[in-house]
Amino acid sequence: MISHEVKTKHLIVSPSPHIHCGEKTSYVMYSILIALVPAIIFAISQFGFHAIRVMSLAIASAMAAEWIIQILFKRPVTVSDGSALVTGLLFAMIIPPSTPWWLVVLGSILTIFVGKQIFGGIGCHPFNPVLIGWAILSISWKDYLNFDIAVINYNLDYSIAYPLSVLKKIGASGLTQFNTSDLILGSKIGGLGSVSVLLLLIGGLFLIIRGVVSFWIPLSFIIGIIITSGIFWLSNSIQYASPLFHIISGNVMIGAFFLATENSSSPVNRIPMILYGIGCGVLTIIFRVWSIYPDGVVFAILIMNIINPLVDKITPQIPEKVKQKVFV
Repeated sequence: MISHEVKTKHLIVSPSPHIHCGEKTSYVMYSILIALVPAIIFAISQFGFHAIRVMSLAIASAMAAEWIIQILFKRPVTVSDGSALVTGLLFAMIIPPSTPWWLVVLGSILTIFVGKQIFGGIGCHPFNPVLIGWAILSISWKDYLNFDIAVINYNLDYSIAYPLSVLKKIGASGLTQFNTSDLILGSKIGGLGSVSVLLLLIGGLFLIIRGVVSFWIPLSFIIGIIITSGIFWLSNSIQYASPLFHIISGNVMIGAFFLATENSSSPVNRIPMILYGIGCGVLTIIFRVWSIYPDGVVFAILIMNIINPLVDKITPQIPEKVKQKVFV
């Protein structure tokens, strides 16, 4: 008779992303898609065929890239879960409607390959894939993503100057040409879908009510914007813009609700969420004031993505600090 030695193994369960809430990836992704529908409709009404062209190319390229990579590396094909679709769409929403077709395709492929699949696919990537693709294009082909250079005259009845570029070049004194209500409603030049602040806010609130995202990150993001920009504004209101202008300009609203809240690259605990969101807001204003980039939202979130694993360990996800399960 052969005796078998019984070995005891301990599985240490640590925070994020090991706790399953019961929601499927498709539920989250298609909820985000629904939340973006108003902004999509607005983009098409404002920019016409160019909006349809950019969004279609970005979505098709992202989905094709994910399918090809998963086939080549013999991974489960998950194109139907909506992840690649949403990634391509969000990438399209933050680039100009005049972006050349080849750059849209290249950027979408980079979001999937460099930002997502190279790390092992959905749930494994430490950075928001959309921001990785945008950052690479912004550094390599910056003129195509410069709204003042890349924008086509769409015969719109408002200024085609990019508000944040005016702030960067002239200061707050040059912002009198922009009406606050126009900035809120989307009557301005900017990212294809990020211009419609009010519609993005409505979509973001829909995601919070639906339980797809927590309100802590968007709320603390905006608080970080208000506090930091308020300090600059109170010190010199002629040079620096008000907190309200910063909130309703650029990628703040889409960043707060749709980019900073990406599951794999954001915290899962409440206090880390607050610190993470405030960090995004503070860095956004620092980039806007002192860097060469007019906006700064993308790079701010990317930096906080790097810090996220450390921040998320400040408080445990589970009441007990460590849970152990014994296997015999």
